[in-house]
Amino acid sequence: MKKGMISPSLMCLDLMNAEAGVRELEKAGADYLHVDIMDNHFVPNITLSADFVRALRTVTKVPLDIHLMIEKPENSLQAFADCSERDIVCIHYEATVHIERALQEVKKLGCKAGIALNPGTPLCVLEDLIPDIDMVLIMTVNPGFAGQKLVPATLDKISRCRTMLQKLSPDRDILIEADGNVSFENAKKMRKCGADIFVAGSSSLFGKDGTLAENYRKLKQAIR
Repeated sequence: MKKGMISPSLMCLDLMNAEAGVRELEKAGADYLHVDIMDNHFVPNITLSADFVRALRTVTKVPLDIHLMIEKPENSLQAFADCSERDIVCIHYEATVHIERALQEVKKLGCKAGIALNPGTPLCVLEDLIPDIDMVLIMTVNPGFAGQKLVPATLDKISRCRTMLQKLSPDRDILIEADGNVSFENAKKMRKCGADIFVAGSSSLFGKDGTLAENYRKLKQAIR
């Protein structure tokens, strides 16, 4: 099993002090920085932006985990043209009718390509896309807002996704990311089901019962 990795959700930062927050996450040991970009169409919210990503690149070298929750993401990818091979750009299966073409456009950026699935989207849609992806993001809540409850069936979905990837692509290291209500307890379950990357937000890393450093260590312990 691959090492469990933590990708802190930057939508949980104090944006008035974002650089200081990023420095604290670097010090804690963040493997990625998760950037949620929403358009108020695909999901009913507006969060971070391509301008925020550009600003991030001036202050950190931690790889970025860019989650595009926007309609027709292929029309907006040039805003991320400076992505590196260490970064991940993840688009939603449900967000475009030309998903394979969109994934190819992501690959042209020179980064890893991820595909995200909402809780109600079946895994079978991945079968013909396996050659085009480096990561599957399993939404364990319905996308759009922090602080939601886990959709229980998504734990089994992570397990089934791991089995599918092992069967259809045994020679490739395709990652599984869990996003939504990644609490300390849920993270343990997600890890056992086969998740590799954990999007850490208000349910764990940014919780008020401990400092960020304490919460990071606790979450890291949960996913070992």
